[in-house]
Amino acid sequence: MKGNILDYIIIIAYLVGIAVFGMISGGRQKSVKDYFLGSKVVPWWAVCFSIVAAETSTLTFISIPGLAYLTNLNFLQVTFGYLVGRIIVAVLFLPAYSKGNLKTAYTFLENRFGGKTRSFASIVFLFTRVAADGVRLFATAIPLKLMLNISYPEAILIMAFVALVYTYTGGVKGVIWVDVIQMFTYLGGAVLAGIFLLHLLPDGWHSVTVAAASANKFGVFNWGFNNGLAGFFNQPYTIIGGIVGGAFLSMASHGTDQLIVQRLLTTKSLKDSQKAIIGSGIIVIIQFTIFLIVGVMLYAYYGVMNVRSDTVFPRFIIDVLPPGVTGIIIAGLFAAALSTLAGSMSSLASSTMMDLYVPFFGKAGDDKKQLMISRLFTVMWAVMLVGAAIFFMNTSQAVVELALSIASFTYGGLLGTFLLGILVKKARQEDALAGFVAGIFIMITVISLKLVAWTWFTFIGVLATLLVGGLLNALSDREPIIE
Repeated sequence: MKGNILDYIIIIAYLVGIAVFGMISGGRQKSVKDYFLGSKVVPWWAVCFSIVAAETSTLTFISIPGLAYLTNLNFLQVTFGYLVGRIIVAVLFLPAYSKGNLKTAYTFLENRFGGKTRSFASIVFLFTRVAADGVRLFATAIPLKLMLNISYPEAILIMAFVALVYTYTGGVKGVIWVDVIQMFTYLGGAVLAGIFLLHLLPDGWHSVTVAAASANKFGVFNWGFNNGLAGFFNQPYTIIGGIVGGAFLSMASHGTDQLIVQRLLTTKSLKDSQKAIIGSGIIVIIQFTIFLIVGVMLYAYYGVMNVRSDTVFPRFIIDVLPPGVTGIIIAGLFAAALSTLAGSMSSLASSTMMDLYVPFFGKAGDDKKQLMISRLFTVMWAVMLVGAAIFFMNTSQAVVELALSIASFTYGGLLGTFLLGILVKKARQEDALAGFVAGIFIMITVISLKLVAWTWFTFIGVLATLLVGGLLNALSDREPIIE
């Protein structure tokens, strides 16, 4: 990779500046509530931007333009599902959460079923999150390793350290305010790349439309019935698969995953959290449209190349853009990574403290001592994320597919358990746990055998969990036969 002193200065200044900003914006924390819930005073619009930043990783930043370069705009169908799923979370989940004094997403499961369900869901979340975000951390370290000519472990440590500094000192409030900056940084980087692409093409936007028309790059909707029923379920980006799959994936990630729910719990009221989550769905559609259009522009610039699709955008940033601009856009790439990484550290620590440590070991002294233990958990999970990233360094699978697959193993069972608690009023803890475990095992089978496209994974896991849990509840509800 080319190196330029101006790019280095921009990237280093950004990483240092963002760490300092996070430390300052987080303020002083006096209790665990301050550290993990931001004292419930964060404005809804900041939470909205933070949600978008948290779900946008380096994988998204580099792979979505590559996806449009390789195919077309069909992925937008999934983002429409993302919005539908968030509306359902706002209407169905958040009112149920607001009735109790929730400290994590999994407090709801204890209130509804019992402590065992809460603990099991938390443990599943911890393992899934550290594995999936370990993959994302490794992906982020790739450009840093190339720029600085250092080893992967060294690059991974640098990224993790920056995120840890402001997460440790600023708590979730610091994480959220940094995320606001991060979102505008990476989106600005994508827009800037698009502007340069337009200037590099001989006829500007006209060159894009001509190239796109020849390869159907502007196609958004795909009904998916061309290859029969089997082909329908094996295509990830169809109108039905995209909306249904996107909706269920978004319900799982934004309604049951502590990474996002933690942010929603920092708002002042139910109405604020609803505005934040629905607003994030609208912004995500706009964001993915920008990323995908950049991909179409890349196709107009490069034409057909025999390369991996997720290397096309990084190649353009590194080889074509002038010094300074390269630094700004790579800073945007790091922004996308740090927002997910810091949020992961905070959510892992909060779930460990609230869902496992306090229920099993008690509150452990005064606020000051609890706060110190919480911060130690943050450090512990930072180390675990580094370890997971190093573990995945030698993977041969595409990192974006790997990260999605890891989350998909458990999202169906997790969302299904929440829905069982909300929709089946008589469901018991035994029904919930059995359904949860069944959902996970069925998803392991479905994913391992590649029976359907990834957009159907969460839906199938939810269906399996609800069927098993609901059936067990119905059987236990029968009157005993007296002979």
